[in-house]
Amino acid sequence: MRAMQLKQLGHPLVLSELPDPAAGPGEVRVRVAACGVCRTDLHVVDGELPDPKLPIIPGHEIVGRVDQVGSGVDALRAGMRVGIPWLGYTCGVCSYCVEGRENLCDRPLFTGYTRDGGYATQVVADARFVFPLPAEGDDVSTAPLLCAGLIGWRSLRIAGEGKKIGLYGFGAAAHIIAQVARWQGRDVFAFTKPGDIAGQAFAKTLGTSWAGGSDEAPPEPLDCAIIFAPVGPLVPAALKAVRKGGRVVCAGIHMSDIPSFPYRILWEERQIMSVANLTRHDAAEFFAIVPQAKIVMTTTPYPLARANEALSDLRSGRLEGATVLVP
Repeated sequence: MRAMQLKQLGHPLVLSELPDPAAGPGEVRVRVAACGVCRTDLHVVDGELPDPKLPIIPGHEIVGRVDQVGSGVDALRAGMRVGIPWLGYTCGVCSYCVEGRENLCDRPLFTGYTRDGGYATQVVADARFVFPLPAEGDDVSTAPLLCAGLIGWRSLRIAGEGKKIGLYGFGAAAHIIAQVARWQGRDVFAFTKPGDIAGQAFAKTLGTSWAGGSDEAPPEPLDCAIIFAPVGPLVPAALKAVRKGGRVVCAGIHMSDIPSFPYRILWEERQIMSVANLTRHDAAEFFAIVPQAKIVMTTTPYPLARANEALSDLRSGRLEGATVLVP
């Protein structure tokens, strides 16, 4: 198979020819049709997440077809269209797993970080963490739902039911969740990099009530806010923007340091929360509402060999919506 491997942190991925992997007991092998390029991939490549498996094939927003089924797998069969997300394995026995909080498992494995992912023509996955998808559908548009969509959905649920919601960092996740929030009847306020007129215009095409720079105050107090950009100083900015009792959710796996801020902007029962990983229950909920919300994906596809270019474009913020590799 062909794959883009990370062999050294902070260095470009290397296009490699590797033996085809085989599905072991409880696993399936999937022929990759599309793999989204996520900001988490940047954190892996840039060495901002600790102890990745090296060499590693990144990528955890995977859509493809099962082409080999390991022993003991009954729920999946060859030819099925499936999705593979970030959470690739949980132990099932730690206190978090037993409590139904598998996203906090003590001994997890993560696709594209501690087990090989989808920047490749094939990938092997634990069948328990492979989601059946409708047989028909656009693979490129579906791929970003496997992380940007799922983490966005978990963040939206944790943010609460407030009607006025702010989204800081209007990339792949925000452009999906803005549409879900609008379908729910909420007013969405989009915050982009200061001066990003094109990004603000894009946000408005998705029905946001307001779009401006992250250095601006919204025209009215927010009930809650989700921070997708990995920028610590946005936390106090969002706290200032939410009303009394409001909640600020940090949706990223990595963020720059949060600067000190006066207690008065946290006071009056404002809350700061983080989101970690996802659960299979999140996926079941989210994929059930995707067709109801009529989400329209904006994607930029790249061939597999141009993965480094796709990562660079994502890093620089030159793209609208989601970035997807097509092997």
